[in-house]
Amino acid sequence: MADPQLAPGPQIVFPTLWTALVSGDLWPDLSATLTRVTAAFGLAMGFGVAIGIALGGSRRADRWFGPWLTVALNIPALVTIVLCYLWIGLNEWAAVAAVSLNKIPMVAVMLREGMVARDTDLSDMARLHCMGWFARLRHILIPQLAPHIMASARAGLALIWKIVLVVEFLGRSNGIGFRIHLDFQMFDIAGVLANALAFVAVMLAVEWGLLAPLAQRAARWRQR
Repeated sequence: MADPQLAPGPQIVFPTLWTALVSGDLWPDLSATLTRVTAAFGLAMGFGVAIGIALGGSRRADRWFGPWLTVALNIPALVTIVLCYLWIGLNEWAAVAAVSLNKIPMVAVMLREGMVARDTDLSDMARLHCMGWFARLRHILIPQLAPHIMASARAGLALIWKIVLVVEFLGRSNGIGFRIHLDFQMFDIAGVLANALAFVAVMLAVEWGLLAPLAQRAARWRQR
């Protein structure tokens, strides 16, 4: 651990990161990774929420498709990445699809459990008073599912950016994962840590600046 080449300290990692930022070399790769994370996150949340609500709202659908959801949840991420690259090719579509497919089952499971745990008496009361479907969705269903949506978003975002790095490591020519691949080939541990630290900082900014305020807003109705 005393060898700075094997375990470089902050006095080595931070200057390495600062040099990459000031020179502008890091920004294109950081932007490419963030774009892939955003696209995969949007797709995974959209499809995952829809599947989870459908399975949680229908026992018959859950009996038929629940086991397949469990299978998809346990397929290793590396297998999905390799298959997408083989089937679609070494392109952006394959990269985003591989990451999205790895996250959709987790979101679907969390939303399915949220649907099962919801208060059905509120929905019955809304139907009794002839409340429209949009009003029921806005005032009854979404507020009850909001904690599950935010939990899946937070857990999924942490999972997605890690998988994006693996996707870039294996088959892309830009991004933080690609830079880590280059550092790996050069045995540059300081570069690996600096690149990882850069994107960790971005994810912390997203968590504190976007997800945390949204989570507080989603839970505000419980405090009334």
